[in-house]
Amino acid sequence: MHPKSAVTGAGLAVAGRALLPQLLRVKFGRDVKKLNAGDHSTLLKAYADDAVLHFNDGEHRWAGDWVGTAAIDRFLQNFTAAKVQGEIKQIAISGPPWALTMMVRFDDHADGPDGTRLYENRTVLVMRTKWGKVVDHEDFYVDTRSIESLDRKLTELGVAPVPKLVAAASQP
Repeated sequence: MHPKSAVTGAGLAVAGRALLPQLLRVKFGRDVKKLNAGDHSTLLKAYADDAVLHFNDGEHRWAGDWVGTAAIDRFLQNFTAAKVQGEIKQIAISGPPWALTMMVRFDDHADGPDGTRLYENRTVLVMRTKWGKVVDHEDFYVDTRSIESLDRKLTELGVAPVPKLVAAASQP
């Protein structure tokens, strides 16, 4: 191998690696824009069929683990019904392209029908991917109590939660 070719190849690999977080930000930025408009279908397609979304435990409609795309679909229905608006602030990645871990700074808020701010939070999403699909997603919030407060306010406003799917009991 010619030394110049090796240097060129290494340079392209480094440049590609540096560009990947920006490409992911553009892709997920589009998904979040649609999510903010009430359409979560594009974002849902980013998850593997058996993906798990881990959300803060507590007394609120989003609590616990949401397993599989049908369950994550219901989670996102609750998100859009609450009219939560989010914004990606930063994406950092580690690992090879076929098994990335992404850390996403995601700030969100929700306003009531009269424009009153019902909720505001900062979060970090940690997502593991395999071959471009999210397989494990965990949210870490600055203020988990504000999520419970938002849930109470949504209930007062008549925004009913989309319940989790109940797993079928195994038959002997």
